[in-house]
Amino acid sequence: MDAEDSYDKQTDSGQNEDQPMTLKPTVSGDTRLGMNDPITRRDFLGSALLASGALLLESTTPAELLAAGDEFTGYGGVGEYSTSNGNTLAVLQAGHTIRDGVYDPLPNDIIDTGETYDCVIVGGGISGLAAALFFQRQARLGMKVLVLENHPIFGGEAKQNEFRVDGKRLIAHQGSAIYQLHSPDSFIAQFYDSIGLKAQKLDYQEWAGPGPEMSLSQTPYEAIGLARGQYGFWFGAKFGQKPGMWLIDPVGKNLKGAPISEATRTEWLRWLKSWPVQEDRFVHPKVEGDAISRHLDSITLEQHYMERFGLGRETVRTFLSPVEGGGSGLGPDALSAYSDYAYEMLHPSTDEGNRDQMFPGGNTTIARLIVKNLIPGALDGPETVKAVTANNINFAALDTPQTNARVRLSSTAISVQHDREPDKSNFVSICYLKDGKIYRVKARSAVLAGGSWTTKHIVQDLPESHRRAYAEFYRSPCMMANVAVRNWRFLYKMGMSGCRWFEGTGNYMEVRKLALTGVGDPKIGPDSPIVLSLKVLFSYPGHSTEEQGNLGREELLATAFRDYERRIREQLTEMFAISGFDAQRDIAGIILNRWGHAYLSPQPGFFFGREGRPAPREVLRNAPFGRIAFANTDLAGAMDHRYSILEARRAVRQLLANDLGPSKAT
Repeated sequence: MDAEDSYDKQTDSGQNEDQPMTLKPTVSGDTRLGMNDPITRRDFLGSALLASGALLLESTTPAELLAAGDEFTGYGGVGEYSTSNGNTLAVLQAGHTIRDGVYDPLPNDIIDTGETYDCVIVGGGISGLAAALFFQRQARLGMKVLVLENHPIFGGEAKQNEFRVDGKRLIAHQGSAIYQLHSPDSFIAQFYDSIGLKAQKLDYQEWAGPGPEMSLSQTPYEAIGLARGQYGFWFGAKFGQKPGMWLIDPVGKNLKGAPISEATRTEWLRWLKSWPVQEDRFVHPKVEGDAISRHLDSITLEQHYMERFGLGRETVRTFLSPVEGGGSGLGPDALSAYSDYAYEMLHPSTDEGNRDQMFPGGNTTIARLIVKNLIPGALDGPETVKAVTANNINFAALDTPQTNARVRLSSTAISVQHDREPDKSNFVSICYLKDGKIYRVKARSAVLAGGSWTTKHIVQDLPESHRRAYAEFYRSPCMMANVAVRNWRFLYKMGMSGCRWFEGTGNYMEVRKLALTGVGDPKIGPDSPIVLSLKVLFSYPGHSTEEQGNLGREELLATAFRDYERRIREQLTEMFAISGFDAQRDIAGIILNRWGHAYLSPQPGFFFGREGRPAPREVLRNAPFGRIAFANTDLAGAMDHRYSILEARRAVRQLLANDLGPSKAT
């Protein structure tokens, strides 16, 4: 396979570049981009209004956009997750009733279900599901647990999208993606084994050809081609390139030919080649809370990168932000430096050759395995990866009185409160919104396993100490745009398995070989249909952590599906038409997964406190508040499903130790 050194491409967007993009392009432009292809979109209510362009006036607010029919959610794909692609319009509208205090005070027409549970868990992501499973396994026999989940399907961000392309089923992740190998004697490995994830190391697709084999990543974030000359950087108008240009094998070429200054090239190469200027002095943290951990938490990640790699601030903000943000959604200037190392404290296996792993739909598989263990009738077949991947969910079995564990979907908790003073209380009252009505259940205990942005609102009697702590939890948005293409020969012809760009929508994409789970082709080649995942993050360097999150959410919510789709199609056309890419022919479908509060973005001091004040997370982790314990990855400060599991374990242990008597397991 021969790869040319660089590519230049003349753009033809069918619009005046001096004018702002609108929602009323030329018909010929839409046709050329494939915007009218029926597979990419349903016929939505309100489409005539949106097509007029009226919704993108500067005076339009996100709320007004959301009010104009479901042009926000967009196409959801096929299968069980087709009505739950990220935060859909319905989920947002229900959630915003909490933010806006619509049910404060609670109305008089609440429907009391008459149900009493030993534990109600708010949030059906991995943390909430794991909490339910721990409760079921450790509490006394016969105790009942209910999970309230606000989406139409469980999993939180551990959900998947599905496409049917040319008769083939394609699966991609919506959010939570990576899992790592752990030593057999670790708690994480034992938990995996207990839910049916017996063989931690996965087998992946083999090369199908017909041309020479290209090395492919196992995840969308591995960028294995970068060190093997099979990767490209694209430079566009931001770098004075009209048309844009490709630099193939940027590391091997030492960035020669990149339209950047010599000083920037020198700095950036230090990062790309992992040549820290302080490596002889820098020591990785060994355990959470050691001296280096606390030092890192006292500075920003940007400051740490500048010191360790000798980078200038502009280099960090142009080329590292927001991708190199410690997995916390924002650019390094807004984050604690320790956020880049918190994952190391989980101590995955260090065996040679250990790489990040991923199921086709990300950690959807882990969520389904947990539910299978929690409610065996929820999925047919045994507790195995292949069975939960191939078999459909029996939704009717999730919420029946015949089982001691129940999962209630499309149920948004809006109020959680003790029945009297927390230290004297016997029950917790939980109210939730479902199908436009408010219901109430009682529980002897509760685990708040949803995100900090809702928990701080719905716990009505939350003490001031906890409210102050939650005020220091900042969340940032993310959008996962999954683009199904009928083949990826346009990348193969350029000698690339992945690429990065530094302007426009998203920052990078990667061809990945899929883990073999009994569904999908066992081989992959340039003519295979695949899903390319464009992760869209929102960083606004120079603004505070809180401001960056708010600005990103405003952008995420105010942009219609059709507008995002057009941007993606135009961008891929601009970058890849030179190698034969045709958006109308090659794109089979686009799904947007919008997560308004995807990441906990920890500012300096979040992990270990500052100026003599305790860390905000410890206020919530140290002990339950009355009969309420708190879980979720927020409290770890690192967005990783393993922390979801560990936080759930801690919360359930606290409740059992404090209230529910002897447990049957430790």
